[in-house]
Amino acid sequence: MPDIFLSLFRTTLPEELASALDFQLQNVARGNFLAVFEDPQVQLLLGQHDNETTNGVILKDFAIWNDFIFHRCGLLLSKRSEEPGVPIQETAAYRQNVLFLAAVASLHAFIQSNVTGPPLPFDSADTLLPKDVMANPALVKTLRNRLVGSLAADGVAAYRLTPNVELISLAETILISPPIQKNIELSAWIRLRVDFVHQRLLSEVAPSLQTSIYENLDVVDNLVSAYCQDTANLRESFLLERAAIHTHHGFDTKARADLDQATKERRFEFALTGLLGKRTKFQGKAISQLVVLARSKESAVNDTETDTNKPQNIDLNDDTLLESISFADSNMPSVEVKEESMLSPSLSALDPSNQPLLDPLDSVILLSLASSITNTNPADGLTREETLPYATRVLEGGSSNWQVYTEALLVRSRIEGYRSRTMERGLLQLQALVDQVIAETGRSDQTADGSDSQVTAFLPKAKEGESAPVEERLEYIFPLCSPTRWELEAELAARWVNVGGLRSALEIYERLEMWAEAALCWAATEKEERARRIIRRQLFHATNGDDSTADMEEDTWEGAAREPAPADAPRLYCILGDLDKEMSMYEKAWEVSGKRYARAQRSLGRQYFVQKEYEKAAEAYGLSLKVNGLHHQSWFALGCAYLELKQFKNAVEAFSRCVQLDEQDAEAWSNLAAALLYLRPKPKDPEQEEDVSTKVTRHPRQDALRAFKKAAALKHDNYRIWSNVLTVATSTDPPSYNDIISAQRRICEVRGSTDGEKCIDDEALDLLIRHAIEEYPDFDSSKPGLPRLTNELIEKHVKPLITLSPKLWIILSTLYMHTNRPGSALECHEKAWRAVTSQPKWESGTEKQWNSVVDQTIDLVDAYETLGPRERTEGLAAGSGELVAKDWKFKARSAIRSVIGKGKDIWEDSAGWDKLKERLNELKGRD
Repeated sequence: MPDIFLSLFRTTLPEELASALDFQLQNVARGNFLAVFEDPQVQLLLGQHDNETTNGVILKDFAIWNDFIFHRCGLLLSKRSEEPGVPIQETAAYRQNVLFLAAVASLHAFIQSNVTGPPLPFDSADTLLPKDVMANPALVKTLRNRLVGSLAADGVAAYRLTPNVELISLAETILISPPIQKNIELSAWIRLRVDFVHQRLLSEVAPSLQTSIYENLDVVDNLVSAYCQDTANLRESFLLERAAIHTHHGFDTKARADLDQATKERRFEFALTGLLGKRTKFQGKAISQLVVLARSKESAVNDTETDTNKPQNIDLNDDTLLESISFADSNMPSVEVKEESMLSPSLSALDPSNQPLLDPLDSVILLSLASSITNTNPADGLTREETLPYATRVLEGGSSNWQVYTEALLVRSRIEGYRSRTMERGLLQLQALVDQVIAETGRSDQTADGSDSQVTAFLPKAKEGESAPVEERLEYIFPLCSPTRWELEAELAARWVNVGGLRSALEIYERLEMWAEAALCWAATEKEERARRIIRRQLFHATNGDDSTADMEEDTWEGAAREPAPADAPRLYCILGDLDKEMSMYEKAWEVSGKRYARAQRSLGRQYFVQKEYEKAAEAYGLSLKVNGLHHQSWFALGCAYLELKQFKNAVEAFSRCVQLDEQDAEAWSNLAAALLYLRPKPKDPEQEEDVSTKVTRHPRQDALRAFKKAAALKHDNYRIWSNVLTVATSTDPPSYNDIISAQRRICEVRGSTDGEKCIDDEALDLLIRHAIEEYPDFDSSKPGLPRLTNELIEKHVKPLITLSPKLWIILSTLYMHTNRPGSALECHEKAWRAVTSQPKWESGTEKQWNSVVDQTIDLVDAYETLGPRERTEGLAAGSGELVAKDWKFKARSAIRSVIGKGKDIWEDSAGWDKLKERLNELKGRD
């Protein structure tokens, strides 16, 4: 099947125009791109021949080939009206669509030559470039280098050896032509794809390209919504393509939302669950194993067998681990990974070792979800254990698409590369994929500088008939977002570094001329001097000024800076600044990029922050954000700098941008709340003059509470954030009592076992209880509401933790007193008194300690006098007429005599002593 876009595009054309374009449409769909480029209209555009419109327009009059093509495109499409009865092939609409399809073919050919294979059956330069240029190899090399240089954006350079760069340049140039943009509304989708491919050619994300991509995403979203009823799977395919874009730019939450929506719209059923099985050869007892059960909407149960060709799947060949999990009886109960998830009947009926073949789009959902999980979560073992089953399901269930299966192998190899038992297979599988790409793009190895980068593969190239046709490889390439050949090789080099294969990694980096990566590789092995020489060799001439006689390994390259600077000079200067801890290198990177390379200012900001020069740090981060306003970490760092400078309004704005970009950033929510606490409320009187710090919010404290609550929800086990929630909840006007309860409860759950009663905020608890007994005189804890929540907090979480805090016992007694529980209230007073009198050597301590004991004793005696004679209302004796403490006088006198006896030697005749004697006499007078 053709790419979903071509199916949609065909339906939007008038029937007469569609018939006229049928040849071009079929050739693009089948991957016969040469036939598209040989169309007379395209040949005119490329300058292979001329007519009266283009005559005299030659390449040498333009600085770059792109300008030459753009000018000719404008001339060819400038005619806007025709005489009635003109053949359809001579109309402006036909010319526009032919050239547009040439742009689509050019984009697909570029991806075929650099990502998927098979090899292009034609030489792209020979096909696209003028004949006089092809006659001069040096001219071809210069032209291609200029095209690669033109791909640089915001100081970020494209891969300098990008093969067949003229293909992506042709697509980009045609698509920016005003007649194409104006008259072919679906060109926005191809422009989006070209921009995203362009973005991935760069070593870092370019903000200007990112802005263009997301603007086009909105346009395409509207187009898809308008046409989704007419084309099957259109909406779902777009959602998966958008999820891939989100994942590349680090917006994992947005990516997950699109994946969830695509799953829902496709009615695709899957679940990560646990089933009993054996993972090792010597395992005697089956234990729960993670597995993904999945079924496409219209799949049969036993259709896993397919004759579709697949890339080579390397066997594990481990002496302990099984090739795949050996599941026990499928009727055994499963263990849910997600507590709230319940397997549907259709999933429960699946045999986990023989699951049905998935629709390719559903396989893409699983693989995209695995990539999203990996990006969102820390790189720990648990995350990889959770991710692996998604790739395994695609592989073991089989896939009807070559490129989808290839991507599943890649995802699995990435996960397995970090476990000792699977590391070897993970590395070999990645090597096999690199070999596959090397073999499949063998014809495409003429790079931008004209060199031949052909590399001998370890595995032989697939024979004819053992591979997949180009249309199958390209069908799902945009939702898959498969890496280019050099990205894959660089990933293999990084994997070699992880397993200690430094020489193998460096061979790859040096062959690919990825000098920055080679330098970082040396730096990671504590050979900074070697790394420094590699970087300086790209930026500066030899120390003696003569590069031809310099020793490539020994020269320190201290000569003059190269002019012009290499395209990736900003990045190289920043790496040199990292190596030398030299701030001037970051400033140089900023200058050579034309003040567009945001990383340079981020690096400066980081260094200034470490040096506690917060004003300069804020200025540097501010400059970086003018270039890249979507960089989350920069907004966070800027907010922290403003906090240090006590510029709280600016800090609020910075952290607000943080949480807009990533709603899951608990630290940003917490810092936003902290900044809000320093703002004054906005005046209610509209005539009152407002300070700039009052314009952010009218209710800063309430907003701070909401922000702290959001942070606490994201970091549910962080007791410091919960403590902030508790503190702010008590200080709002009026206090947020429900939040006081939830925060104190969570703090008790998190810290109660280690901190005991110290984790209880006595002031907040006292405030809560006093409010509850004032607002609810009847205080019925059996009914939903604040009284019930308060009572549960006290009985389940607070009371079990109290040991030596008299204040907490007194607070509890207040609650019990006003809720008609005199027995419990008196018990709290007794425990408060014991807590005070159990302190060591209080009788020989300070007068403050003595007075504290005296006051607590008087309080206990008052409690005996008030509560002792009352009837019991709790327990089995409730309603029997039994008194709370019928011997309360004896207990009261005993408490006083105990304290007097212990304090007589030191405190006799003190004010506290006299108070106790007076109270004792009052008790005797009542006998």
